[in-house]
Amino acid sequence: MEMFSIASSSDGNSICVGAGECHILIDAGISCKRIVEGLKYYNHSIDDIKAILITHEHSDHIKGIDVVSRKYNIPIYTTIGTWQGILDASCTKTIDESLFHEVRYDETFHIGPFTIDPFKTSHDANQPVDYVITDGNKRVAVVTDLGVYDDYTVEKLQGLNAILLEANYDYHMLQVGPYQTWLKRRVNGDKGHLSNEMSASLLCKIANDNLSHVMLGHISKDNNVPELAHETFRCELTLSDTPYTADDFRIICAPRAEVSERIVV
Repeated sequence: MEMFSIASSSDGNSICVGAGECHILIDAGISCKRIVEGLKYYNHSIDDIKAILITHEHSDHIKGIDVVSRKYNIPIYTTIGTWQGILDASCTKTIDESLFHEVRYDETFHIGPFTIDPFKTSHDANQPVDYVITDGNKRVAVVTDLGVYDDYTVEKLQGLNAILLEANYDYHMLQVGPYQTWLKRRVNGDKGHLSNEMSASLLCKIANDNLSHVMLGHISKDNNVPELAHETFRCELTLSDTPYTADDFRIICAPRAEVSERIVV
């Protein structure tokens, strides 16, 4: 299985996961043109995309879904609450409703050789969800836009081989940064985003012998820098009581607006 980010930021998100001729997009928050070009970077065609999984209805996750799904007749999978949010969004007024497939929390479904396990997240959206994808041998997850995690989250993320994990902000940068007070509270709240420290703590709880790659994503351009996120993870793994160290994994940062390194497991 392979995974790479086409874009990962508050300006737009789209992640590709797959193998062979079957690939899946998680979110389509950038233009159709950028998605097609991003796939070509690793010699993939848009025809390889068999489904688009949407995490929630915020514009940075859906603003390209209307064009790309309709133009290429790609099925859209998401929760009913998120689908309603998509229908209400100004950027999706011509979306083809016949492409919708309902996703329910904790009910697995299949796309080609892959089994997808959707799990609920804490975010200020209608019915947000993140996804674990397995081919029966390898397991990868895309985990962004959650303000807090709990035992349920940790349980869902056991046995992974690779993960794209949100490291949205550094707490101190957020406090002294340019955001208005209400927005700082929203980002730092239980339905906002994971800080570097919180995300690293989650990684310590799901680390296992099979986990080889960790991609840090959704890194804020105003309240974080990739180097700080990376170093926070290394320090947390070194100082925690987990038996693993930072050198046991390849930890990389997804560029905000460019195609990332490709993870292969």
